[in-house]
Amino acid sequence: MIDLAAAHDWVRRAKSLTSADERKLMTSFSTLGLTILKYPLDRWQKRAEPGGPPRTDVRDPALVALAADFVRAVGRHYFRLQIEGIEHMPGSGPVLLVGNHSGGLMPLEGLFTVQAILDHFGAERSVYGLVHEVLFHDPVMRGLVERLGMLRAGHDSAHAAFADGHAVLVYPGSDVDAFRPFTDRFKIELGGRKGFLRLALASGVPIVPVVSTGTHEQLIVLSRGDWLSKKLDGYRYLRTAVLPLVFSLPWGLAPGFLPYLPLPAQTTVAFGAPMSWPLLGPERANDAEVLERCYREVEAAMQTMMNRLAQGRRFLLGKPIRSSNRAP
Repeated sequence: MIDLAAAHDWVRRAKSLTSADERKLMTSFSTLGLTILKYPLDRWQKRAEPGGPPRTDVRDPALVALAADFVRAVGRHYFRLQIEGIEHMPGSGPVLLVGNHSGGLMPLEGLFTVQAILDHFGAERSVYGLVHEVLFHDPVMRGLVERLGMLRAGHDSAHAAFADGHAVLVYPGSDVDAFRPFTDRFKIELGGRKGFLRLALASGVPIVPVVSTGTHEQLIVLSRGDWLSKKLDGYRYLRTAVLPLVFSLPWGLAPGFLPYLPLPAQTTVAFGAPMSWPLLGPERANDAEVLERCYREVEAAMQTMMNRLAQGRRFLLGKPIRSSNRAP
């Protein structure tokens, strides 16, 4: 049952912490969709703004807490969220969280991961997510996501966060992973991208694998569209290697780059044991053989976690909820 007093208080806080333009952006499908579609148009016309230096000093704890309250409520009541293995997450110091991406344009597993860490450790354990530059193209959206602790994807951003002792959340598979076909929803797809390992080895930080199930049942990806993106030079205009076709609400059959209403799929986010290679110093960060070996090790660990989570899972329903693992 919805707590009307708590909901009223949340709306009051939201109005005090966000501008009218920010609220319109986040509550209007049309405004959000047009804002996202403006990005490829500006890239095509070569009007994309150059990226500035990463900002780790503008994160707003009050806004993060506001977002966490919303994510927590949605996770509990709509997605029946379960969190497992949070005890594996180090309570302090720099760490690189490496996850599997799902859910297309709206990969909610990132929000659930951050919310789980905040709930376990408190607001002092900051997590910075590395995200696609499309979120930084519009000034209104850029201001909002920077205050929420998101950084433009890149090693400079991660190093800035590490320097202050923060955790960094990355999804190496990016678009290739987020739009993998529905039939591959239980497959770890990191896309052969090893930049996260160069970052971990060069910085000497541990990797914590984070695997989720359920988020890739929130829409049905029919085709990833790798071939179409290559044919239409999708990376040039969208910085994406895919142009997917999906079935989602409320659109039905539609391109994958439209905001959508997620299906109410039971979702589980699991944290794995930290992984590190103390005998491999920063000088090995560009060693192709070392990177390949570490990549296979991380991929195998994450696939083992995924196989466990997927065993016995039912579409949308997930597994029977164990009270000890249900999100608070």
